[in-house]
Order: sequence, then structure tokens, then C-alpha cells
Amino acid sequence: MSDARLDPDQVQQLAEVVQSLGDDDLLEVLAAQPGGYKASLDQAFEGMAAAYNPAKATREAVFQWDVATPEGVETYTVRCGDTCTVEHAKAESPTVTLGLSLPDFLRLILGQLDGMQAFMSGKLKLTGDVMLAQVMQSWFDRPGE
Repeated sequence: MSDARLDPDQVQQLAEVVQSLGDDDLLEVLAAQPGGYKASLDQAFEGMAAAYNPAKATREAVFQWDVATPEGVETYTVRCGDTCTVEHAKAESPTVTLGLSLPDFLRLILGQLDGMQAFMSGKLKLTGDVMLAQVMQSWFDRPGE
């Protein structure tokens, strides 16, 4: 996947769209994009890899994301260490597995959904190193940092 830096304007536009729409409307907008849900997820994970800051990471880790879409669950593996790589596949031995809906995934990575609140309310399912899941967001720069 790409390692280009995030365009803060594009991230801001996406954040505004995600924040302004309910789940059903957001899914409708994403489905209408070229490539549908998968293309939207690919772009989100590319952005995640681009935002990774290894100086902020506390250790190497493998995160498996199981994102539920109306077409089924899409699974991505994010490997963090000296670099961050993403693949659209299951991890053999993930450090943490995170499961949530596509709208909640976008809200989480855009900082619009608190991970702990999502976990406590049942929106976010976690297995593995739950403590690591609490700090992983700090490993990724926000646009403009």
C-alpha cells in the first residue's frame, strides 16, 4: 500500500461526511463509491499506514481488523514495527483482534468514537492484548502533526 502522507483536506472532508451521516446513509454513500465498501476500506487502511509513526509505537504488534459491511466481514492485518504494513487478509497470530461495523470503524480511526466507550457499549469487540488496544491510536499521527 501507499506510504504517501495524508492530505489533511481530504481527511477533514471525510471526517465531516462521516460525522454528518447516520450509519445507513453513510453505508449508502460508501456503496456508491467506485469499488464500493472494499475500496473505501482500502483507502482507510492506506491512510492508517501513512499515519503510522514508529517513534510513538511502544512495541511491535499485529492488529487484525474485522470490519462488518453489508456484504460481509472484510479482514485486514496491520503490522506495526519499524514500518507499518497492511494486507487484506487474516493474521496468523494477531496481537489484538478488533471487530466493529464499517461506520464505527471510520468514526474510530477519525477520532469521532472513543475506543473505550465503543468497547464498553459493545460496538467494538476485542480479543488479545486489550491493554495494547487502548494505546494503539497514539501510534498514528493526525493530519498536520
